[in-house]
Amino acid sequence: MCRWLAYAGPPIYLDTLLLRPENSLTRQSLSALESAHVVNADGFGIGWYGDKETPGLYKDVLPAWNDVNLLNISEQVKSHLFFGHVRATTGTAVNRTNCHPFRHGKWLFMHNGEIGGWSRVRRALAFAVAPELFPNIQGTTDSEVFFHLLLTFGLEEDPEAAIRRTVRTIEQAQADAGVSEPFNMTIAVTDGQTIWALRHASSGRVPTLYVGMGAKPHDAADEVTVATGTAIIILSEPLDDDLKQWTAIESDHLVIAGDGAFSVTPFAL
Repeated sequence: MCRWLAYAGPPIYLDTLLLRPENSLTRQSLSALESAHVVNADGFGIGWYGDKETPGLYKDVLPAWNDVNLLNISEQVKSHLFFGHVRATTGTAVNRTNCHPFRHGKWLFMHNGEIGGWSRVRRALAFAVAPELFPNIQGTTDSEVFFHLLLTFGLEEDPEAAIRRTVRTIEQAQADAGVSEPFNMTIAVTDGQTIWALRHASSGRVPTLYVGMGAKPHDAADEVTVATGTAIIILSEPLDDDLKQWTAIESDHLVIAGDGAFSVTPFAL
């Protein structure tokens, strides 16, 4: 399983969360504490929003802890909303096109988990992607198809409805193919203003998900703590051991974050 982090709030340097906390995302790429895969070294990616509507994107196949360019970029780039992801492959190739986040226009998407029986449902789900979007799929992951299904089913108009329809479509494809392996995941998707994050599994183990507001990860500098309490971090596992800062999200719940606030609501198909 992968590890990821999403931040929304006053602009901060990316290294504030990606590199400097005691359990930073880079640290989780080497030694995750709450993941089925302790090492998440099959590539990484960051996506961030600046003055332009379209987000910046940097991805590579090196382990996050061993990429000097990630260090240099994270120390210099400031953003009000950014994603970070470290990858542990579930079987698809280790290459740049398979690394998260994925981008389409102003949208970013990242995923932790897997669609069980992917080789048996891949064709059906690929055919469910809108013809005009299909050429944009560059890699071989279930995650990228997931993202393009969201876009197909109206992500840009109604994100919640698109997420619900996509999950239904995937689980129906599994049922049609006689797949018994679960579909488990956490996802995050954003338009640069609002973040939607979901924790869900059709059965079995569900990847972890937490949210913190106004959190100040240990040794991460004062810029994370905002007087108005508007810094929101959604992530796979806490950045430090001060657990009172972090709220664990239950399975089948949707987090919506933006404008200095967040909500957590049950997610029903």
